[in-house]
Amino acid sequence: MRAMGWAMAVAASLTIGAARPAPDWLPLDPENTLVIETSKGRIVVEMAPALAPRAVERVKRLAHEGVYDGLKFHRVIEGFVDQTGNPNNHDGGASAYPDLPAEFSARLPAGTPLSVVVSRSDGIEGFVGSVPVAGVSAAEQGLGSDHRPRVWGAYCDGVAGMGRQAGIDTANSEIFFMRAPARRLDHDYAVWGRVVEGLDVVRAIKTGAPPPDPDRMIRVRLVADLPPAERPKLEVANPRGPGFRARAAALRARLGPRFSVCDMPNAVRQP
Repeated sequence: MRAMGWAMAVAASLTIGAARPAPDWLPLDPENTLVIETSKGRIVVEMAPALAPRAVERVKRLAHEGVYDGLKFHRVIEGFVDQTGNPNNHDGGASAYPDLPAEFSARLPAGTPLSVVVSRSDGIEGFVGSVPVAGVSAAEQGLGSDHRPRVWGAYCDGVAGMGRQAGIDTANSEIFFMRAPARRLDHDYAVWGRVVEGLDVVRAIKTGAPPPDPDRMIRVRLVADLPPAERPKLEVANPRGPGFRARAAALRARLGPRFSVCDMPNAVRQP
């Protein structure tokens, strides 16, 4: 019965909106949207406190305090990641705050929308907001008493992760942005958001480990901390909206079993 309940929830997420269609576009939450002005242009990140609440809180705190302002992209690998966020501008640095516990998977808080685009016998893939996730299958979910979906961030392009040292509980201030998908990172690094504007900027950051002339984060702020005139006016595609669902269905039909959550482009517009 528990497995059936989870399966019905997944099915509902695939067909939601039959009676009252969900909107195709959603505004960004100013309290959970980060604006990073870099030497190459602007990056806007929708944060995901449902997946990694401690990581999101840490990034917000460091942004509010100006710790990230001026820091270099100290390790940039073509086709992989842009890494930054250490106050000493190289691997292994940390902020004045304690390291964070691992947040590699999460039980979604009650009421958190989960939009499933792939449902297989061994698991599901979908979205929490704009952030791609993977999760346990309906059968596995039904084995436990906690009916909140268990998911983890899927490292598709544009996903924002927390860097760490060898120990799993060593994330601190370092952050990175995916230039391309690398699903081997799933379950191994906390996902705290996804780039909704500026993926071209992420891919334009100069490469090297370290780069000979590194790009920098010039200013990093929450949208809520910016004056109204400086706030980006953006809406993101609602993964529960009919337009998004239609695009997902078309891609599933074209790609067949190869279709994954990383095949869904992240859509954004100015209203």
